[in-house]
Amino acid sequence: MKRVIGAGLLLLPLVLSACGPMSLAEAERQCFERARLAKQPRGEVSVGVGSGGRTAAGLELNVSSDFLLGKDPSAVYETCVMNKAGEPPSRPLYARPDWR
Repeated sequence: MKRVIGAGLLLLPLVLSACGPMSLAEAERQCFERARLAKQPRGEVSVGVGSGGRTAAGLELNVSSDFLLGKDPSAVYETCVMNKAGEPPSRPLYARPDWR
């Protein structure tokens, strides 16, 4: 029983650290994707022909609630980064060179 409690106490800092804020860089990376989905849906269509003439088709569409609600991608980005990292983004979304 003491071993179980001792092992639990050793793991407690790891569990609690998972609840804390993430690094600013990681938060910006994750939130950039969320902002992209707020701008417009993303998707892909695939069509192929296999052996024996069999065809296959697929459709994948990602639509976010932020897009459906008409939220500004910049506001989505800033709020997301603040929630994940506990601090504002290092630069606004529209100032990022990779934003189109």
